[in-house]
Amino acid sequence: MWKGLLGQLLNGMMVRDRLLVRFPDGDSRHYGPDIGETVQIAINDPATLRALCLNPELALGEAFMDGTLVLIDTRLDDLLRVLLRNREAGDMPGWVVSSDHFRYHLRRIIQRNSPQRARANVAHHYDLSDELYRLFLDTDMQYSCAYFPDPKMSLEAAQEAKKAHIAAKLCLKPGQHVLDIGCGWGGLALTLARDHDVRVTGITLSENQLRTARTRAEAEGLSDRVQFHLEDYRDTQGIFDRIVSVGMLEHVGLPNFDTYFTRLHDLLTPDGVALIHAIGRSAPPMPHSAWLNKYIFPGGYVPSLSEIAGPMERAGLWQCDIEIWRLHYARTLRHWRKRFEANVDKLREMYDERFIAMFRYYFAICIAAFEHQAQAVYQFQLARERDSVPLTRDYLYSRPDPLPASRATIG
Repeated sequence: MWKGLLGQLLNGMMVRDRLLVRFPDGDSRHYGPDIGETVQIAINDPATLRALCLNPELALGEAFMDGTLVLIDTRLDDLLRVLLRNREAGDMPGWVVSSDHFRYHLRRIIQRNSPQRARANVAHHYDLSDELYRLFLDTDMQYSCAYFPDPKMSLEAAQEAKKAHIAAKLCLKPGQHVLDIGCGWGGLALTLARDHDVRVTGITLSENQLRTARTRAEAEGLSDRVQFHLEDYRDTQGIFDRIVSVGMLEHVGLPNFDTYFTRLHDLLTPDGVALIHAIGRSAPPMPHSAWLNKYIFPGGYVPSLSEIAGPMERAGLWQCDIEIWRLHYARTLRHWRKRFEANVDKLREMYDERFIAMFRYYFAICIAAFEHQAQAVYQFQLARERDSVPLTRDYLYSRPDPLPASRATIG
């Protein structure tokens, strides 16, 4: 039964490329025309057939993790690219379409991230181990999209370029107070305080990140200018000259967008500026990945621009600048994956093969999203007043040295 249903699914989907499948009973079949690319897999467990029929996107990742779906003369990147391209062009069976619609309409329930739930969601991924992240991130532990003005830049240099670009958009002045919402391991906050002579308050829901950020601030002699707190953005009090939030909007959840942007408005001084750096979709909304939601970012969601515009408008914030980075995150992910693989022996001392396969699938599916789907990184420069920032972008590109001279050639 399940073999036949999976064949029906693949016959409708594969319209541009060819997929060769070896089934658990030893039978081999092909799906799709004899054109385009050819990829080949083996399914070794009958239960995987059922799972792929009922929830293809979730089951594909789980089967790769469990080893019940094996690649034959095929790279994971190639398989995912072919499947995404054909799913978009082909016809999916009604039961799969209905399941996607159901999950789409459940977004406001699934993503109802209360403060307690938000903390648990963050702990699921970010509190795994600092040592894990040190094995594939840059030396500053920037866990967000780097900026590659030159594609040949090292990861370290591209992350420095990202921070410099953000600092320029914040239009910082010495002595200002900056709020960093979702401060991670503290790298951006420390850079702003050290290089731009500002005070920074960083907030996070990760106990591991908080501990590391405080240790770094003390080691760099910046504890008097940078303070880190375990705090939800909904509980933050005070008024700030600048607000920065990098890679945090994706964890807010659709039901909380109005609250998030209203908090930005209320926490800013009248002439304040906020810079929000987040993954988004340059296409209509769609249900979030069931696999990513279960294994990597529970409660997470990549919003479309149309879902963000309304909350920004209702919060009374001027959109002073909206910049879209295309493919920069794919390059960042490829750097992370290369470092991950270079350290796989160390990782095997810490984690089992299923965990390593999970991260391999995580990198690959995210690369595919940025290279073959409508996913990008948005930077929203927001303010309460229309003239809080320069009226042209010239100030961003006329800096004599976009990076501090001592750090421009790191890596």
